[in-house]
Amino acid sequence: MLKRFFILCSGADTQILEHCSPGEQNKYVGIGATVFFTAIMAFIAAGYALYTVFDNVFAAIFFGLIWGLLIFNLDRYIVSTIKKTGSALDEFIQATPRIILAIIIAIVIAKPLELKIFEKEINQVLLEEKNAMTLANQNQIAEQFTPEIETLNTEITRLQNQITSKENEVNSLYNVYISEAEGTAGTKLLGKGPVYKEKREKHDAALADLQALKAENKAKIQVAETKIAELKGDYNNKVLSTQPIISNFDGLMARINALNKLPWLPSFFIFLLFLAIETAPIFAKLISPRGAYDYKLQDEEETVKNLILQNKHQRAALLNTENTLNDSVYSDIERDEELYAYKSKKARELLQLQADAFYKKQKSIL
Repeated sequence: MLKRFFILCSGADTQILEHCSPGEQNKYVGIGATVFFTAIMAFIAAGYALYTVFDNVFAAIFFGLIWGLLIFNLDRYIVSTIKKTGSALDEFIQATPRIILAIIIAIVIAKPLELKIFEKEINQVLLEEKNAMTLANQNQIAEQFTPEIETLNTEITRLQNQITSKENEVNSLYNVYISEAEGTAGTKLLGKGPVYKEKREKHDAALADLQALKAENKAKIQVAETKIAELKGDYNNKVLSTQPIISNFDGLMARINALNKLPWLPSFFIFLLFLAIETAPIFAKLISPRGAYDYKLQDEEETVKNLILQNKHQRAALLNTENTLNDSVYSDIERDEELYAYKSKKARELLQLQADAFYKKQKSIL
């Protein structure tokens, strides 16, 4: 049962192969097994690749199975269409397009499995890229908010400097009128005289201005700080909303790009392995000598070809004979006097009828 299945996978004619030796049958069993297991590898590779895309096991299995069947059909077709002609050069030229197709298939099959084999290394590369993208994203978003925040901070500093400057002015006036009262400066008269009152009033006016300035600037500072807090909140919200996009940056293309950043030699050897698997049925058939199956298949094909050519030649000869007979028959009829007299009589009657009809038409007009 298994032997018949692998022979079916090889694309060989089972009716011809049944009359060949067991050794010849085993050769095609090996070719069919290679085709079958190549399709299994294609199914596994495509299933994993599609799982990274859909993140759904059932979808990955379904589409992976379709891909595996497609590769199976292609490989079976490639092997079954290589004919053993006895000329190595002709066979290689015949197989060249199929070898190119096998190389393409090997690349397609190998790449998803490389992603799985080097999954840990790829995850490390992706982690580094995600961290770099996170920092770049934060810096990019910050560029939208930083100028306005810096402007507000500058305004807060200016308002605080106004208060500080005014406080220094009030403190200076305080020291002046106290010194005047103590007699250590100004008029140097001890006591609270007219000069002291004047300086005290000036200080009190400046103190009132300071209180008003503090209230006004405090309100402005509070508004600016509230705006800064809102901007920082918007910044944090935008960072949080964009972070899932970066966190999910591990799709198929991202993994392939990460794989390309790893050393190329291990991936190259994996590709060579799958290339050897994929081209094994082709080269197995190319290097194998012509066997009984090849001779019988060639004999059957030539028999059918000769039969078709013979039928075509017979149809052409039959057509030529039929044309010759028809020409001879019509030539004899052309010289028949009885047929001539009959057609002459009928033509005369037809002309008489036309003349009578024309006469009646003209008479009715008149």
